[in-house]
Amino acid sequence: MAALPNQLAHEFHGHQDAIRAIRFTKSGEYCLTCSADKTVRLWNPHRGLGIKTYKGPGQEVLDATAAHDNGRIVCGGRDKVVYLLDVSTGQPIRKYRGHYGAINCVKFNEESSVIITGSYDSTVRVWDCKSRTYDPVQVMEEAKDSITSLFVSNHEILTGSVDGKARRYDIRFGKLFSDTVGQPVTSVSLSRDGLCVLVSSLDNHIRLLDKENGELLNTFKSHSNTEYKIDSSLTHDDSHIVSGSEDGKIYFWDLVEGNVVQTLKQSQSSSCIVYSLSYHPNAACLLSAGSEGPVKVWKRQEDMKEDEDEDD
Repeated sequence: MAALPNQLAHEFHGHQDAIRAIRFTKSGEYCLTCSADKTVRLWNPHRGLGIKTYKGPGQEVLDATAAHDNGRIVCGGRDKVVYLLDVSTGQPIRKYRGHYGAINCVKFNEESSVIITGSYDSTVRVWDCKSRTYDPVQVMEEAKDSITSLFVSNHEILTGSVDGKARRYDIRFGKLFSDTVGQPVTSVSLSRDGLCVLVSSLDNHIRLLDKENGELLNTFKSHSNTEYKIDSSLTHDDSHIVSGSEDGKIYFWDLVEGNVVQTLKQSQSSSCIVYSLSYHPNAACLLSAGSEGPVKVWKRQEDMKEDEDEDD
């Protein structure tokens, strides 16, 4: 079995309220957190260091992500505005308005030239960072309820919605594919090999679907998820599934067998909701955050020793 991160390497303190999302940067060198305290923070998770705090949005920030060159940040939340921020100065480069509800999720495309946002208003909007216009270049209105999750690859946009469907937009051919889960979807992601879609929903289930035909390949359960938007993902080598939970724990499942192989405690309190996770793009390292307590960085014991050796 592939070795999983099982040791607490660092904790980050700084946010004054619940942390809604945590995201590794493209390289895995840094990470972003956003919070109900209206701020976005940049960290070095491997050293446990806070780097900068961004104070732009007027209300709770629900998601944030960095451009692939780490020069810009996009974030959105309850004030319905998409903020494009300069990483160095913290100043807004642009503000995009158009959503009629809270912005639940934000992503850049592979080139970081386009921003994709999903909202409580049931739409996905696409914004061109280089265009002179501040209007969306595309609006996707197929969902019948709130958009909770986005995943963007080089030619596809995956969306999850409270209407119980996971949708895949193929940008190359202009086609829409839809898989019905039947329960409100809270998280969608693509496997690293691009062949499978991972879907979390509010029935305590995570489903692995074949991307091309929607066939159910496996189901993962034992965690608690009936009320809140909670992240799930595959590990960097596609060997395991990892998810937050509404009982203060983080769960790992074997991809093939479907059984729980490890749990970690985000908090000693069973009332803590582990909203967000981010798995390193090419290493056994996990970031977790929730409704209370600090951000946590999890690594393997042997990797922690390597970090200590580098510091010496």
